[in-house]
Amino acid sequence: MLTGIQVALIGGDARQLEVINKCMELDASVILIGFDNLQNGLSGTTKAELTPEALEAVDAVILPAVGTDDTGHVESIFSTSELQLTEQHIQALQKHAKVFTGMAKPYLRNLCNQSSIELVELFDMNEVAIYNSIPTAEGAIMMAIQNTDFTIHGSNAMVLGFGRTGITLARTLYGLGAKVKVGVNKPEYFARALEMGFAPFYTQDLYHEVANIDLLFNTIPSMIVTAQIIANIPHRAVIIDLASKPGGTDFRFAEKRGIKAMLAPGLPGIVAPRTAGRIIADTLSRIILEDAGKGRKAE
Repeated sequence: MLTGIQVALIGGDARQLEVINKCMELDASVILIGFDNLQNGLSGTTKAELTPEALEAVDAVILPAVGTDDTGHVESIFSTSELQLTEQHIQALQKHAKVFTGMAKPYLRNLCNQSSIELVELFDMNEVAIYNSIPTAEGAIMMAIQNTDFTIHGSNAMVLGFGRTGITLARTLYGLGAKVKVGVNKPEYFARALEMGFAPFYTQDLYHEVANIDLLFNTIPSMIVTAQIIANIPHRAVIIDLASKPGGTDFRFAEKRGIKAMLAPGLPGIVAPRTAGRIIADTLSRIILEDAGKGRKAE
């Protein structure tokens, strides 16, 4: 249980509701900042303004999936008020407190480093990334179905990258009957992809491999689907880029050539916010529980 632990949630989207419910189930004291317009009031929580004083006694600060932008702004679908996280807010935290987010911009990393506050980026953790790959794959396939006039079954699909998302997506496409090519950059990935029944190739050969594809899914967060590559892609093909912004596709050239290309980061929070929220909530609560256990033993 988290009895006696105080957590503050600052902004966010529907995923945060699952985090709030989980914290309350475990008897934590929950402060909501940036939830002014939340229609269904959550009894047992406390609403507050974003001030240093509101954060002085908290053990954990929980930010949205993308903690802040490059200037410290925190997004919240539950508020029209400006949420600006500053150095003063982080300095007000107790030294044992942790700041949680999905992924952090340099601005947030610098704030935490300057005040020696531990920052936990949940999307870097295997357990979160692997679970998140499931709604990401489902969302990517939903987009493919909506933007094509042919079935996934029998199509020539390509997945670039064979990490946590790439593996789940390739396996899902294969299960739907697609012929799946996988672009990799290491021999061990090549071997694993071949063992799983895919048609692996090295990304250095991408120009030749795209010549007959119907669908291209990119998970590599660097420019890989360049103008040169797009020039050799069939006009019928659809590109769905799942990498974090700005993606790994030359969208300008794709539009110029008449090829449909879409950037689709953050799909878990869009297509399955409840599931995505539970994934975050379970991992968050586990970490906070472990920290609380260590603190009690130290006493």
